[in-house]
Amino acid sequence: MYKLPSYLSWSEIWFTIFCLITGIQVFYYTWFFQRLAFFRKPVKEKSQQHPVSVIICARDEAPNLAANLPGSLVQTYPSTYEVIVVNHNSQDDTRYLLEEFKKTYKGLHIVNLEYEAKGIPGKKYPLSIGIKEAKHEVVLLTDTDCVPASECWIERMQDGYDEGIQVVLGYSPYRKQPGVLNKLIRFETFHTALQYFSYALAGRPYMGVGRNLSYKKDLFFKNKGFSSVNHLPGGDDDLFINQVAHGANTQIVIDPESFTLSEPKKTFREWVRQKNRHHSTGKFYRPKQQWLLGLYSVSQFLFYPAFIISLIYFHWTWTLAVFGLRFLLQGFIYFRVMKKLNEADLFPFWWLLDIWMIGYYLIFAPSLLWKKPRMEWR
Repeated sequence: MYKLPSYLSWSEIWFTIFCLITGIQVFYYTWFFQRLAFFRKPVKEKSQQHPVSVIICARDEAPNLAANLPGSLVQTYPSTYEVIVVNHNSQDDTRYLLEEFKKTYKGLHIVNLEYEAKGIPGKKYPLSIGIKEAKHEVVLLTDTDCVPASECWIERMQDGYDEGIQVVLGYSPYRKQPGVLNKLIRFETFHTALQYFSYALAGRPYMGVGRNLSYKKDLFFKNKGFSSVNHLPGGDDDLFINQVAHGANTQIVIDPESFTLSEPKKTFREWVRQKNRHHSTGKFYRPKQQWLLGLYSVSQFLFYPAFIISLIYFHWTWTLAVFGLRFLLQGFIYFRVMKKLNEADLFPFWWLLDIWMIGYYLIFAPSLLWKKPRMEWR
């Protein structure tokens, strides 16, 4: 049996491991996440309203279009904008609904696709057609189940463009509703945004969310669109941004008027299915990004188990002191970022939701590691 050196004890080893895990967490909060907590909108030398093409892909989405499309069509934007809806082989009343909308809203451009693109699963094909049909250089993407939080959505998102900026990352929270599931869904969305916004501010953008995302049309075609990820069901938002975004060409916009609101899933099973599909693309990120994201996730997963073991086997005062350092730092960062992202009602529960992330990682680890993604994009 292995014998420890006389100057070491198992209690000291457990405490050292706990300190190491805490140190990793503190690094992420002080190096990455504090950037979003203290983020201020950059001061621009001059403001310009660029013409914008809003692009929405739809497949059998008549109810969502009826409820949400008007929000994109009634924007109060000082410059020119159009709304392109790509109807991808819908079998419901989507075509007739869009024709009715066209009678009222002249800025609506309808593209009807009645066939599939062989070997290109997901919505990359209809989205590519929509971008090709766009009249303007700035394209702004959202989904049929999203509605702009204000009539200034287009104006606020395009305001992120400045000299050299080609990608603008926006936020798309889920609607606030009663119940535990709603808080879990919204906290996971907040936690994901905390990471991809902070990484972008640190000059390491790695993803965007297609529910509220903008980039230049020229950037899309210079990089041959989605050709490198055409074989994957997902990746039309995060993998494309992972490929083309860098510190010098990416900006974030977190003005509440720039948000798009989405309807959350009603059951835990539906949410798990949705997240499994979203997580399936993470394994295709660049190795360094996978390493950074993976180290954070592992340290977050191990933090509370290591804390409990250290609390039992080592001196409780030292253990609580180390725990308190991370707890106060995390609470401060969460408070500021939740306030910025209009999620302040989650703050009283942040520590419970943080503990819940252990269960989250256990549930979704299969999709992160080896589960094959589903082929449909709806």
